[in-house]
Formats: sequence, structure tokens, C-alpha cells
Amino acid sequence: MNQIHSQHLKECLRQEVMKSDKPFSWFQVIHKAFKCPDRRFHFWWRIASYLYLTKKNPKLATSINRRLLSRYGLEIQLGARIGKGLRIAHYPGITISHIVCAGENLLIRQNTTIGAKLDGKHEKIIRLGDNVDIGANSCIIGSDLNIGNNVIIGAMSFINKDIPDNCTVYTEKSINIIENNLPGNN
Repeated sequence: MNQIHSQHLKECLRQEVMKSDKPFSWFQVIHKAFKCPDRRFHFWWRIASYLYLTKKNPKLATSINRRLLSRYGLEIQLGARIGKGLRIAHYPGITISHIVCAGENLLIRQNTTIGAKLDGKHEKIIRLGDNVDIGANSCIIGSDLNIGNNVIIGAMSFINKDIPDNCTVYTEKSINIIENNLPGNN
């Protein structure tokens, strides 16, 4: 099992930190993580996630994750399983629960929450397929929720139901205008 986690870690770091098709290299990963500030979050979160999921050092993983929350203003809880190719357009305000299981190439934007609706004592998994694109200010809350592959979720959407593959979904917004009854506007 640790071999699977190790391979996953290396592939995630190769895509998200090295951003290269070249073979994995710890030297290149560390070089890019420190040279390119936009890649540091991915480096440290993937390391923390690996330490937590393999139970190698959950205490250190928790400490790293706490620092990431403080520095970047987003929280991907330890225990969340996210496939390679994670992209974060803007960091602030993102919260992803530990019960999330996401596929490859997840794109997420600012002020987005993916979390659980508590269902008695049992927490159920929220599954996101491959190539899911989540717009800013969206909220995905549910219990045993499934979002398919190749799904685009529009900005400011509230999702609480399953979404099949190859869909674009959004929450319809309306604007109510109240006429201004100030003097001189008659």
C-alpha cells in the first residue's frame, strides 16, 4: 500500500511542482518548489497528505497543514484524496473536507467549499470525477454525493445533488431591482 502512495506522491509532484513530462526527480521537485512560489503549496500539501495517509508521521502532517492554512488561507483537510493535476486558480477561502475523493485534473477557484452534510453518525464520501472545473464562490455540500467526469460547475453555484458525466451546471441567479424613490427621481 505504501508503494501505491509513494508512486501517487511522485506523479502528483511531477505534474504539479515540476510541471514537466521528464522523469520524476527529487532534486527537480525541491528546486521548483523553492524557486517558484506558486508551486510551494502543492509541494507541502502533497507531502503532508502522504505523511498522513501512510501514517508515517500524522503529527508532522497536521503541523504542515496548519501552516498552509495560515499562509495561503485555504484548507484541504488531511484525509482528502485528490488525484494528480490539482490546479488552484486563487487560494483564499477554499475548504475541502477530509471525506472528498477527487479524480485527476481538478480545477478549483476561490471561496469554494466542498464538504459534508452530516448524516447521523456516518460521514459519507463526496466523489468528484476526472476533469472537474469548479467556479468561484461555489458550495458543494452533500451526503454520499457523486459528481461525474468532465463536469463544469459555474460560479456561485450551490450543488447538493449528484451530477452525471459531461455536464455544465450552475445555480440560476436573479437580480431584483428596487426603484430609487429619492427626491428628483420622479
